[in-house]
Amino acid sequence: MNTRKVGVADLDRLVALMEGYCDFYETAPGHDALATLARHLLANPAEGLQLIAENPAGEAVGFATIYWTWSTTRAARIGIMNDLYVAPAARGGGVGRALIESCAECARVHGADQLGWQTAPDNHTAQRLYDAVGGRRESWVDYHLPLHG
Repeated sequence: MNTRKVGVADLDRLVALMEGYCDFYETAPGHDALATLARHLLANPAEGLQLIAENPAGEAVGFATIYWTWSTTRAARIGIMNDLYVAPAARGGGVGRALIESCAECARVHGADQLGWQTAPDNHTAQRLYDAVGGRRESWVDYHLPLHG
């Protein structure tokens, strides 16, 4: 399994995976919006980065996105793994674990004190992986405030 930072040549394959991720969560921001997001992160690595996973045949089978921020309660920089997606045909083969390990290494290199993430309460498959890699469950309740519409 090969995981690495996304480059310009990966954008088409990455966006296809991002669309699969959005389908899983029943959202549809659109191809162009996803491509714009990916290009923005490539141009602004201080905001975040994306990783892509390839199987031995060189096919893109997963991606992850990390955003950089700060935690006042930790008084430290942290990485937020906002997205982790593995194509259905590649699930159970270590892709998710490899992406998490690569995200953790990128966060360490970036000077982050911690890598955090969240998942849907009913995504039990992902929760088993997160427990297996040593992730610690939090007790926070998420909120969001829509700013448009």
